[in-house]
Amino acid sequence: MSLSSLVNAWRDTPLAPWAERLPAQVERGLSPERYGDLPRWQAALGALPDIAVDRVSLDGPAVGATSAQPLSDALLISLQAALKGLHPWRKGPFDLFGIYIDAEWRSDWKWERIAGEIAPLAGRRVLDVGCGSGYHCWRMLGAGAAEVIGIDPTPLFVLQFRAIQRYLQQPGIHVLPLAMQDVPPGLRAFDTVFSMGILYHRRSPLDHLLDLRDSLRPGGELVLETLVIDGGEGTTLVPSGRYARMGNVWFLPSPATLLTWLRKLKFREARVVDVSVTSTDEQRATDWMRFHSLAEFLDPADRSRTVEGYPAPRRAVVIAKAP
Repeated sequence: MSLSSLVNAWRDTPLAPWAERLPAQVERGLSPERYGDLPRWQAALGALPDIAVDRVSLDGPAVGATSAQPLSDALLISLQAALKGLHPWRKGPFDLFGIYIDAEWRSDWKWERIAGEIAPLAGRRVLDVGCGSGYHCWRMLGAGAAEVIGIDPTPLFVLQFRAIQRYLQQPGIHVLPLAMQDVPPGLRAFDTVFSMGILYHRRSPLDHLLDLRDSLRPGGELVLETLVIDGGEGTTLVPSGRYARMGNVWFLPSPATLLTWLRKLKFREARVVDVSVTSTDEQRATDWMRFHSLAEFLDPADRSRTVEGYPAPRRAVVIAKAP
């Protein structure tokens, strides 16, 4: 489905206010003047070879496509070179015709932790905020969602999604070069909204939660995953500098504090469904993400602490309903 088709499909729906703004937003989000590497990424996308697809897999762990006939070595080398031109791959894995994109994150592990806890996605309109390359968007579509809209302001991730979509060719799924502030306020249009790995990057976490709430229809479901720390209600870590070498981490609440925030904003039935420590098996450097990763962010003498001395990354998943 093209962007113009998406805009037309939204015109007589609760998403109509967004449809009016969307073309200009996407054009701005993919502006070469703002992103100097964009032409190089676009060239890599354009270098992807034509391959006939026999089967598409959306039910994981590796989202991808296969061909009925074995591909030549030359074709596989061409495909891999184009995909490597979109380095780094942060979320995955994907498997295109036997080329396994082993991303930094085993995003399928996160999906397995939440898939049995969320409301069934069949027939639902879904928003995935900060979706990266769109791995979880594909899993949502595979779970039966009628429409999946992923947003992420990083153009590279949008082009990674387009590389996968070039072969999967699935309707009802889009990844757009936008941030949450580009979503018009008060839409109340989505049945399910995911925000995974975003809240701790927000200087005003309650404002982010309000934006998520107001994008949901009444009774719609929020699926929130974020960094947390141990402690009771009211416990929150505000790093004085970097956290795990990330400079844009602002608030790490305890799970109890996070539930308090949600209740204060009138979310209903908020509950914690998972808390887990991130391991170096789940987040690590690979041939598809060659930069430093979690292993370099932890204290080598005490893997339970970050290099700054804070508790090592622990993540919670919270599910709640919009009022």
